[in-house]
Amino acid sequence: MLFDRFIKKRVASFEKELLQKYYIEVENMYTKMRGWRHDYRHHIQTMKVHAANGEFGEITKYLDMLDDDLTNVETVIKTGNRMVDAILNSKLSLAAEKKINVKAEAKIPVSLSVSELDLCIIIGNLLDNAIEACMELPPDRRLIRIYMEMKGNYLYLALTNTAGGKKKQSFATTKGAGHGLGIARVDAAVKKSGGYITRASEDEAFSTEVLLPQ
Repeated sequence: MLFDRFIKKRVASFEKELLQKYYIEVENMYTKMRGWRHDYRHHIQTMKVHAANGEFGEITKYLDMLDDDLTNVETVIKTGNRMVDAILNSKLSLAAEKKINVKAEAKIPVSLSVSELDLCIIIGNLLDNAIEACMELPPDRRLIRIYMEMKGNYLYLALTNTAGGKKKQSFATTKGAGHGLGIARVDAAVKKSGGYITRASEDEAFSTEVLLPQ
């Protein structure tokens, strides 16, 4: 009984820290966006000065700089669901900062039956692991692909990432032991939702597929 209370307390603490971490990441992303919008008038005035002086080459350089800056703050993907947008964009923005090529596509309902906490746990941990694995490779070989859509009455999520070394791993299910606390929490969240999860690795690619009933 004492051990069960200890485990529950540890899990509750982990979930609280996880949510806090994601909220901070999302807030940082929106802070960058607000800052860029705040500076918008300054950028316009600077380009007007260059134009008045006939410095068109300087305008081109300035526009290139703004384009690069905007790439770092703009929303990566819009799914239709605000919570999923927050999780995906915070993580994929971090991936972009780490020079990881991101391919993302998602079309899901505005409202989902799976809890926001479970979405944080599943999507957040999977992307954390993908980012960590990609960092074992040089920038030109770092890649994360994530795809989400509704398949009948299920929310389908597929995530593939490159990883250093040849990590052979057979398919696993939510009944498996898991790999580390993060993966174990993903498995537990999927099982709690009545869903299914499979994993596979081949050469330098690792894939995860998740089905969550809605």
